[in-house]
Amino acid sequence: MSLAPAVERTVGNLLPDGAAPAEHVASGRAGPGRATPSRDALPGGGAPSGTDRPSDADRRDAPGLVDRFGRRHRDLRISLTDRCSLRCTYCMPAEGMPWLPSDELLTVAEMTRVAAVALRHGIEEIRLTGGEPLLRPDIVEIVAGLAALPGAPEISMTTNGLRLAALAEPLRAAGLGRLNMSLDTLRPERYARLTRRDRLGRALDGLAAADRAGFTGTKLNAVLVRGVNDDETVDLLRFALERGYELRFIEQMPLDAGRTWTREGMVTADEVLASLTGEFDLVPVPTRGAAPAERWRVDGTDAVVGIVASVTRPFCGACDRIRLTADGQLRNCLFARDETDLRTILRTGGDDERIAQALGLAVRAKAAGHTVGTAGFEQPARGMSAIGG
Repeated sequence: MSLAPAVERTVGNLLPDGAAPAEHVASGRAGPGRATPSRDALPGGGAPSGTDRPSDADRRDAPGLVDRFGRRHRDLRISLTDRCSLRCTYCMPAEGMPWLPSDELLTVAEMTRVAAVALRHGIEEIRLTGGEPLLRPDIVEIVAGLAALPGAPEISMTTNGLRLAALAEPLRAAGLGRLNMSLDTLRPERYARLTRRDRLGRALDGLAAADRAGFTGTKLNAVLVRGVNDDETVDLLRFALERGYELRFIEQMPLDAGRTWTREGMVTADEVLASLTGEFDLVPVPTRGAAPAERWRVDGTDAVVGIVASVTRPFCGACDRIRLTADGQLRNCLFARDETDLRTILRTGGDDERIAQALGLAVRAKAAGHTVGTAGFEQPARGMSAIGG
């Protein structure tokens, strides 16, 4: 296969140090080149059969997706759409963005196939994200397809909850195991200001519907915006504690499509912690592993609160996540500027071995960490809603 020299040079930048370029494909969409790796990039050096279904024990013992820094990748985030029913000020402009054409989105069969290959090579967690994943009309079918995969782990989802009132029970029945729900404020006027939509009541109704449907272990995600909702840390934690949810505060990251983020405007983890310690007795949870949140036990109970400090206390050294965008591009980091094109492999007759090779190459090309806060940092071309959280 011949490619333009410019594409060849771009794809070469994806390769690990000292690796030789293999066969490459270009996606045909604007952006960086995409790589399809050589056979030796396959994790473990072998090719998965389309019919072989290793046991859970075999999968745990497999070499897995390990990068140059020894990080084993176990967590796959799958974005289902870049569209969203909110317009959060820290995520996208009021007018929204140009959405991906529907024919560029992965089908249920395509994303399920990628997940099946990933599970055979060490992935142990699958999280569905967006945009807003509940906007996919086939969301129940997607969950059912993933949950039915041999060796599938618990399937979780991050959502704004606006459609949960209608979908919580069908999703639970289809095999969705757990929910992360975004809830930045408990005050309707602030919710409308932050999201540009007056829909707090619908979000809370969705949360209640999830409880009735039998979801447990629900996590609430809150992004604080200085001067808007940064005085609600205590109220949000009390709300979560009273209802048995785990609250996680997330530092705002430079991934907004409007590119309005500033380091000075971000509410830091230290500020959040200081505001909570005046009201609660917080004891650090000693074990964290690859989890993004630092966690504290609250008032001598088993209840915990977490803080995801991606900017001020980055946890790149233990990162075990890879991301599949709604249009089939594999990203090895939220802040990556390169992507590996799986959609072209899927739609041009590539077998499972080529998918596995692409996974291996993308993981091996992962950087040691992001460079947020340094002079050389460049924000990714895609915003968070297009990447998937």
